[in-house]
This record gives sequence, structure tokens and C-alpha cells, in this order.
Amino acid sequence: MVNYVLAATARHQATAMLAELETHTPGAAQLLARSAFTELQTWPELTVDLVPEARTGSRCSVAGAYDFGPPARISVADAASRARRDFTALHELGHHLQKHSFDLMDAFESQSDGGLQLEDAACDAFAAEILLPTPLVDHHLDAAGPTAPDIVELWRASGASRMAVCVRAVQHLPAPGHILLLDTGGQVVFAASHGLPPLRRGSFQGDIPTIAQARAGQGRAGGRTQVRYRDGILGRELHAQTAPMNGYLVAVLVTDSAPWRTFTPPTKDTGPQAGEYLCEHCDEEYRSFDPACSVCRAPNCPECSRCSCPARVTEQLCQGCFIRHPPAMFADGADRCLDCS
Repeated sequence: MVNYVLAATARHQATAMLAELETHTPGAAQLLARSAFTELQTWPELTVDLVPEARTGSRCSVAGAYDFGPPARISVADAASRARRDFTALHELGHHLQKHSFDLMDAFESQSDGGLQLEDAACDAFAAEILLPTPLVDHHLDAAGPTAPDIVELWRASGASRMAVCVRAVQHLPAPGHILLLDTGGQVVFAASHGLPPLRRGSFQGDIPTIAQARAGQGRAGGRTQVRYRDGILGRELHAQTAPMNGYLVAVLVTDSAPWRTFTPPTKDTGPQAGEYLCEHCDEEYRSFDPACSVCRAPNCPECSRCSCPARVTEQLCQGCFIRHPPAMFADGADRCLDCS
């Protein structure tokens, strides 16, 4: 789950990544802020390509991909927007920096998933920090938190991508919530989350209340709604506000303290709760929404990646020839293979 601690750690990691960038290539941040995709194409250690969006995969929060190589390769979806290409290229550069620095990789050791969520969140924060300077962000986003119209105004004033603006906006949320960018069909183009489980890029949210109201009208709506996760699972009820964003819809959703209202008490957590489990193999206590194993009824442990099923013995060491053989090579209870017995 993306929580307060992870969000703060991602921003700290992004700051370290900017320092790493300055050490690696002094002055690069300023050049990347002007035209990241074009600038990265001049870097000799990287191959930077435009590819069809279907070839970028869906692991990242953006339509891009990074291949460690060698040679290292950044793939960016051939989007119509130059700003979107720049944000994606910077996100993938973030992966490149983290994969090549032992100091940056140290942050992953304390993460239960090996740092997968932190790495991706830090890439978003890194890209947004380069494209949207703090004085500009502070000028357009109120101290009480961002409203949907505030986010649109920041985007218009900055020239940065909608995705970069969403990342900067979610850092200013006063409570757990999401900043969503949706297309006209109601699918999530990009999601930035704070304190709540993240939403998958490409997930359909077009028929949930508030979003459906906005799509049916002029793009502006407000109220309460629940976002949809995997397998149709609905999250907790959230205060929501939307605004049109030049062919897209931006939505701000929070559990409480909605900046567009005078007083908004916390909503009830009406969403499903993650199951609690104890790993039979490593004794790790964990919570998970992941599908459960059909045999043991437990999802994979995030620490050792195993469910609660007993480990299958696929080979046995023979005490005669000291070679590992499949179980069929041993009589019941024997410690020597058929060839040695």
C-alpha cells in the first residue's frame, strides 16, 4: 500500500536522485527541464526510442519502459504531447539512476516488496521535481490543498505534462486520497495516490458516481464516490471534485479535509479490508488483497513470495553418490538412489 511513510520516502529518494544526477552530469536538470526527451537522446550511455504504446508494457505508472541492458534503453510511447513524452522519459531516467547507484538502491532494503513501489513512486517524484519548480507549484496550489481547478491552472501556467502536475498535486493533499487523470472514456490515464492503495493505469472508473456525473455534463462535478480496484472491489467512500483538462478529466479524491469545502469530516471506511495472514515459511505477518491460492487459501507472502502450501520437494540428495535426483529415483524412505542402493 502507498502510505504516508512511502510517499515521504519517495520524495526523499527523488532528492537523492537529483543529487546523483548533478554528480553524474552537472547542469543536466536544467537541460532536461527544457526538453527531456531530446536531451536524453544525446546521452551516449542511453538508447532512447519512441515506440507504440502497446510495446511499453504496464509495469510503470507511465507509458514507458526501461531496459537495464547493456546497452541501457529507454522506450517512450509515441504520445501526441511533447510534455507527456518528457515526463515519461524522466520517469524512466529515474529507473536508470536507481539501477546504477548502490547508494540509491540502499533505500529498497527496508521495503517489504523489495522496493518495487518505492522505485516507481520515486521516479514520478523525480520527474515532477525537474518539470515543476516549487515556487510555481506553491503559487498555484493553496496551502489547504489542491482543488481540481487549481490543478488545471497549474498545468496551464507550467507547460508541464498533466501527469507531472498530478504528481506535484498529490504531494499537497491534506488527507489520504488520489489525483486521477481520466480520458473521455472514463479510463485512468494516470493515477497519483497518497495514503491509499494505488489505482492501476487503464482501469475503468467512468461509471462511478461523480466521475459519471462529470462525464455526462461539462466535466465539473462534486460529491462522494468509491473508486474501483481489481476484480470490481470498491474502496472506501471519498470526497471528490472534478474539472475538465483540455480533452481529459482531472479528479481530486480525499478521505477528509476536502479543500473545496468548508468542513468535511472523515468518510466511513466502507471499502473491503485486506486479509491478515501469517506466512508458514518465514513467519512474516502481512495484509493482502491479492488472489488467494486455491489450495491453501492464502495469497503469496510479500517477503518470500510463497503461499502457505508446503514446499514441493523436487529433488533429493543421494548420500551415496552425492548427486541430486528426482523423487522417483529413491525407494520410500531411502536416503540412497536406486543406482547406489
